[in-house]
Amino acid sequence: MNKLASPLVALTLAVTAAGMPHAQSAAERFDYLVREDMFRGYAGDTAALERAMAPCEARLAENSDHAEALVWHGNGLLFLSGQAFRLGDHDKGTALAQTAVIEMGKAVALRPDDVGILVARGAGMLAAAMRLPDARGRPLVVTAVSDFERVLALQQPYFATLARHPKGELLAALAEGWSRLGDARKSRGYLARMVEELPDTPYAAAALTRLDDPGASTRITCLGCHAG
Repeated sequence: MNKLASPLVALTLAVTAAGMPHAQSAAERFDYLVREDMFRGYAGDTAALERAMAPCEARLAENSDHAEALVWHGNGLLFLSGQAFRLGDHDKGTALAQTAVIEMGKAVALRPDDVGILVARGAGMLAAAMRLPDARGRPLVVTAVSDFERVLALQQPYFATLARHPKGELLAALAEGWSRLGDARKSRGYLARMVEELPDTPYAAAALTRLDDPGASTRITCLGCHAG
């Protein structure tokens, strides 16, 4: 799996697949239609990415205000934007990124308290920012951190009951995001929570490494992506 995809995969799987109450049944949930192919696409399977984008585009043709289709399609566009930039097509990359930000912003405006929507946008933004210079990536990180803080607030009534994976990924994303924004105090606060609330887990170990050496490049997100 490439570096751009890993935070998105970990965080979105954590929140949509584990521990979060859903009003919809599995058969009705739109993310189940697209997410596995989307993740395969991020890992390099072009045909899978096209399969994932197709139902998003079909649903948006029927209803341009379909929030889930908007946020997933926007994530796909953001990934394609990164590919265009890496191939040297700056104009295409910029156009795709702008459309992606607009689509995901519309999704959140339509469903501002939907944890799945917020996590999908935040994770996509953080993943993209991690491949950009700090100055260019900062606005994306600001959005991602805002989304994750909102998710934490929404999940507060049942956060303690979540499995270690969704808890760890959310706290780690906040620690990573605040670190990239230069707020060491807030970042350390979330690292400390990882140690305290997730003892004897890879999250606690990774957090301790960062606390001991804030400059360490040790990964703190996407740890045990299929753990319970």
